[in-house]
Amino acid sequence: MGIFAKPDHEKMSYPATQTKHTLPLSLICDNIRDPGNLGTILRCAAGAGCNKILLTKGCVDAWEPKVLRAGMGAHFRLPVITSLDWDIVPNYLSAGTKVFLADNFRPDTQQKTDVSEKASDYGWVSTDPRKIFIAEEGYESSSDEEDNREKLYIPGLEMQSYYERWAQGPCAIVIGGETHGLSIESLLLADKSNGKRLYISVVPGIDSLNSAMAASILLFEGKRQIENTMKKKS
Repeated sequence: MGIFAKPDHEKMSYPATQTKHTLPLSLICDNIRDPGNLGTILRCAAGAGCNKILLTKGCVDAWEPKVLRAGMGAHFRLPVITSLDWDIVPNYLSAGTKVFLADNFRPDTQQKTDVSEKASDYGWVSTDPRKIFIAEEGYESSSDEEDNREKLYIPGLEMQSYYERWAQGPCAIVIGGETHGLSIESLLLADKSNGKRLYISVVPGIDSLNSAMAASILLFEGKRQIENTMKKKS
């Protein structure tokens, strides 16, 4: 067993074969808590040619032994930036990056909420498909007070199937944890970048895919679309 400091992504150098095939595709992990899932996600991201992986606060430690084993060396093939607050995530994305959300919502069913109820999410998101209302946790008021106080709305994000065109330029994919799903902050970030929700169709009776499986499908579809776009331009 060896003991060493966690590598600093800014001081690391990465394999030339990896950097040569790097794409304008980033991955954002939103509250991924299972070590095996996170390690598998990192491995998929490296295989798809992602340029970086961003882990928000709430994710399992990327350098935890089980994550390292499942990652199979992915930690040393691309930048893995951890413990990020949502307000600084945009600083790690290139200009013009569109943010897309992995979503298990079925377009043919009623819209449902799949966002985190973490305290850092500042409350809950309504099920209105046209507008989303965020209410502060622990706040109780009369109907008159609620009418008078300022309400925060964000537009509902457009949904599309993952195989339709979406990766035509710099983009980032947000993968939410299976326990809490997507955070409100991820919705706000996607909305600001004119992003969308990406839906992976599954047969009726299956709730959703494992987060690592969903990540692999979206990452490699993004890789395919970006490479096709690059070929057309060349």
